[in-house]
Amino acid sequence: MTATIDPPAPPPKGQGYPQRPAQRETGRIEWGQIATVARTDLKQLIQAKDFWGPMVGLGAIFFCVVPTILLFSLTSIATVDAVEQISQTLEVLPDRAQESIQSSTGGDDATPQGQASYALAVFLFAPVAVVVPLTISTAVGAATIVGERERGTGEFLAHSPAGVREIYLGKLLASLIPGYVTTVVGFGIYSLIVNLIVGPEVGGWFFPTTQWWILMAWVVPPFLALTLSLVLRLSARVKSTAAAQQASGLVSLPLIMVAYSQSTGALFGGARVTWIIGGLAWLLAVLGLRRGMRAVSRARLLGVADEQ
Repeated sequence: MTATIDPPAPPPKGQGYPQRPAQRETGRIEWGQIATVARTDLKQLIQAKDFWGPMVGLGAIFFCVVPTILLFSLTSIATVDAVEQISQTLEVLPDRAQESIQSSTGGDDATPQGQASYALAVFLFAPVAVVVPLTISTAVGAATIVGERERGTGEFLAHSPAGVREIYLGKLLASLIPGYVTTVVGFGIYSLIVNLIVGPEVGGWFFPTTQWWILMAWVVPPFLALTLSLVLRLSARVKSTAAAQQASGLVSLPLIMVAYSQSTGALFGGARVTWIIGGLAWLLAVLGLRRGMRAVSRARLLGVADEQ
């Protein structure tokens, strides 16, 4: 005779989930709860092989494949016509950029190939450091809230002790980290490629330059945060992941173009301009985050209301 175990009786109506200690949506932000939300989302991303493949492939194309082909081709050019075309191309750059190229490559003693390779590596590839993290982080952030409802985990999250601000910031952090980490790793590989290919043409290792360090540490993070603050608001309002992906694409594309132009302008304008652009980006990011926190509510996590 086989013994059977009856399932536990369902809880009384209204007691299906443990009550939160208190509904705390104001006051001090609990960073421990933010870390918990972010850690949970990051664990799910680590286990998603269909996410890591495209992310690594995108970073490899922009940071490794394309720069290697272009820089190697430039440094290998030997025909007279090609050299003259390269010299004419450098003349259209801003005066500050031309002065930087002259001083960093040895002035008149440098070859046109070396100067062109330096200009390409330092100035023209700058937007890659913005496009890659924005693309990856936007893809993650678009599904982070609406995806909770579709998976049926939004109810658990809505009844957790974490406040909506902690939930919002935790999910923003979990969306930002994959894109920024990919960029940092890709940037390190890109720096190695630049120094190995272009370095011998300009007298030694020279990359990253001061402007690039400021760009990576000061300009890229606020542009990421600003874009994600809008994407997460969309993710909280739409009804499906597909709608979130489409809407986030419409929002992020103009921001990518702005970040592209600002990053290039920051490097052409020197360190001071880069600091100013980064400061303005941080200001806009803080304002965007403050407004974005109001878009997330427990009702939206449950999918039972569409608050304004």
